[in-house]
Order: sequence, then structure tokens, then C-alpha cells
Amino acid sequence: MLVAIFRQFFLLGCMSFGGPAAHLGYFKRHFVDTLNWLTDTRYAQLISLSQALPGPGSSQVGFAIGVERAGLLGGITAFIAFTLPSFLIMLLLAVSAHQFDAVYFAVIAGLKLFAVVIVADATLGMAKSFCTNYVLKLLALLSTLVLILIPMLSTQIAILVIAATVGAIWPMLKLAQSSTPSSNKSKVNWIALSIFVLLLAVSFIPLGQNTNVFAAFYQAGAMVFGGGHVVLPILQAGLPTLSDDQFLSAYASAQAIPGPMFTIATYLGAQLTTEQPLIGAIVATLLIFTPGFLLMLAFQKSWLNLANKPRFASSIAALNAAVVGFLAAALYSPIWTSAVHNLWQVALVIAAFAWLRMKKPPIWWLLALFISVGLTQYYLPLL
Repeated sequence: MLVAIFRQFFLLGCMSFGGPAAHLGYFKRHFVDTLNWLTDTRYAQLISLSQALPGPGSSQVGFAIGVERAGLLGGITAFIAFTLPSFLIMLLLAVSAHQFDAVYFAVIAGLKLFAVVIVADATLGMAKSFCTNYVLKLLALLSTLVLILIPMLSTQIAILVIAATVGAIWPMLKLAQSSTPSSNKSKVNWIALSIFVLLLAVSFIPLGQNTNVFAAFYQAGAMVFGGGHVVLPILQAGLPTLSDDQFLSAYASAQAIPGPMFTIATYLGAQLTTEQPLIGAIVATLLIFTPGFLLMLAFQKSWLNLANKPRFASSIAALNAAVVGFLAAALYSPIWTSAVHNLWQVALVIAAFAWLRMKKPPIWWLLALFISVGLTQYYLPLL
């Protein structure tokens, strides 16, 4: 079982371009639609929990899928497998002075178009699954519009709070009516929660220069909502010994490679310990991911059990609709705006999306297509 989990997540880690929104699309298509490892409803519950907690949202969902499949070891295996490709690439970039030429960035441009198609497919699929009445459709639409107009972290948090409140007050869905209480009273995992709180408290204790430097990674992972884009300024404030150029290089590299953006910590950890870059990269990476996983482990079972209660199930349904809005807003910006720049790219994305929806080709075919597109753009720059 662990071998199967490692293989599936490692393959996704090698091709998961596009950031958290795209990763959720890959996960849904692979683990829900293709492998049937979990249902649409369970997947939506895991997403809503990850949205309510700080940390790397898509990696938390991947970790939770592993836990659902094979317990804690399954979660750890999923994390290692999904993160390993980007960890190795970021480590290589951090220790190498080699500058990639334009071919590399042309390929990345093609893969950004690939991410547009994947996120569009995920958004449509999740909208059909979770926006099942007019109230939920309205929540998703308003969530999309507000985030496009006011793309701020505080806006995202406010939308989640409002959606959960609306869901609790306004009984929604046949889902809420058909839910049956669980006979097993799943409680909070107090061990995981206690470890999270203890490590957070320790991170603020002055224990020496080296310890305090790496404490910034745990604090960022424990307190930042919104993923890798938001974690950058937090880490920059906590790591004053690194230059602006180092941070910008780390950020650009994390954007250009597959896997979670939180592997920005891999790059920065290696830069902090130039004599032992591998050790620094491993420590920084583990520290930034650990708090989010501890919180996911602490609340995963109790969250899913509460979902069987009608009023709480209604709140989760509203949260799921808001998450659809998050995906739709992310599809527009930054995914569409950073990838699509001319009419032929618009036509290509529409054609590939139609092909994916109607014929459902293997995802590797699309991946190869868009890599070829990126290379074509390099050799035929007029396109």
C-alpha cells in the first residue's frame, strides 16, 4: 500500500505545475475520478478543512489523502513522494550557479498553459459536484467576483467565515437532510495538537542564532494562510541575513517547477547553510510543512465526523461552494493572466479543454503537448 501511495504521489509531484489550485485539480482527477481512493464528498471535506487551517493547502490535502488510505505512515509517504521532485530541483538550483537559458523558460511557459486547462477542468468538475442549488451557486459566484476585485488574504478569510455562517443559518441541501449521525465519536487528536502548540512556543524561545534562524520556517508554516505566495514576505521578515536577490530567486524558481510552492524553504535553507546545503534544505523544508500537517492530523477525524451533523454539513457545503469560487478566481489570476497572452494561446487552451472534457485523454498526452508548445514558442517566437 505504501509503495502504491509513493508511486502515485511521486508521479504527480513530477508534473504538478500551476500552484495549489492546479494541484487540487490533479488530485481530484487522479485520486477521485480515476483511482476512486475517496469520494467527491470526502475530497471536498478535506479541501474545506485545509482552507480553514494555516499551512500549504494542497500539500495538506495530499497528506490527508495518504492518511485516509494508510494512516499516518500513508500521509508521511504521500508528503515525501509529492514533495521530493521539487525538493531535489530547488536544492540543485540553490547550490548551482548555472543559469538556465531561454529554452527552459519557454518550456515553463507551455506548462503554464497546461495548468490553465487542468484548473479549468477542476473548477467545472467541482462546480457541478458542490454547487447543487441556487444559494451555493450564488456563493461560488460572489466568492469568485470578490476575490478577483479584492485579491487579499483577509478577503479570502472573510469569505470563508461568511460562507460558513450562511451555511449554518440557512439549512442547505438534501445532503444535510440525508446525513446520518456517526456512531463513532471521533475526537480531536490532542497529541498532534499539543505537539503543534509546543513546537510553536519553543520557536519563540531564544535558543541560539542557528536555532532562531530556522524557527522562522516553523512560524511561517504555523501562521500563514494562503500558501506559498503569502509565505514569502513572512520568511523575508524572519530571515534578515538573506538578500532580496536570494528571496526573488527562490520565489521565481518555486513558481517555475512542479510541486508545492512551500519548497521555497528548500532553497532558502540551503542558502542559509552553504557549507551543508543538504542539511539546511531538509531542516527548513520539514519545519515549514510540519505545522500544517500536525493541524490536519489533529482535526481530520473530528472534522469529518462533524460533517455528519445537518447544520455543520450545511456549513461545509457552503465552504465547498466558496472553495469553487477560490479556484475560479485563481483560474483567472494568476493562472490565466500569467499564461495566456495572445489569441492563438486562447484557441489552444479552449481546444485542449474541450479535448480533455469530451475524450478524457491520459494526462501525459496533454503534458507532452504543452511541452511541445513551449518549445515551439522558443523556436518560432512569432507565435
